[in-house]
Amino acid sequence: MAHLIAGMTMSLDGYVADPDGDFGMLYADLGTPAGEEYLAASQAETGAVLMGRRTYDGAPDPDGYADDYEYQVPIVVLTSRPPATPPRRNDRLWITFCGDLHEAAATARELAGDRAVTVVGGADLNRQLLDAGLADELRVDVVPVLLGGGLRGLDGLAPGRLEVVDVERVGERTCLRFRPLPRS
Repeated sequence: MAHLIAGMTMSLDGYVADPDGDFGMLYADLGTPAGEEYLAASQAETGAVLMGRRTYDGAPDPDGYADDYEYQVPIVVLTSRPPATPPRRNDRLWITFCGDLHEAAATARELAGDRAVTVVGGADLNRQLLDAGLADELRVDVVPVLLGGGLRGLDGLAPGRLEVVDVERVGERTCLRFRPLPRS
């Protein structure tokens, strides 16, 4: 079964977006050589993407996913409101809409095959996956930015313990990798 990787990039003060919902400052480094190598490694390990509806709706044109989305793999969107018209697809990327968290995770794992499921965007989706015990790993990338307010990445999670798997520095990012431990 595919490894499900929950994750987010956050500011040093714990925000995944500023008060206006902008998160651009958190990803400015992806245009650097270290950032490009980091993204390429993530793309290589990813067999399917799992995202929430707000992240999906953040694209200016849903048909654009098939053209130039950085992960050209099947996408599973957790939503109770699938669009009336499915977005365009290509031979590597198509979008499946699921209304249930467990169904969405299972569908993404199946589509990923022997590669990983990468959760892209959605602090709420990441929290739901962690609380439900569906995430095999939590990756938190901390960038040296202070947003001073906005959307917090990990607030509202049920108490639990994590095992440190790895800590790595990629350019300006500090990449923290954890394995959620079973809750007692």
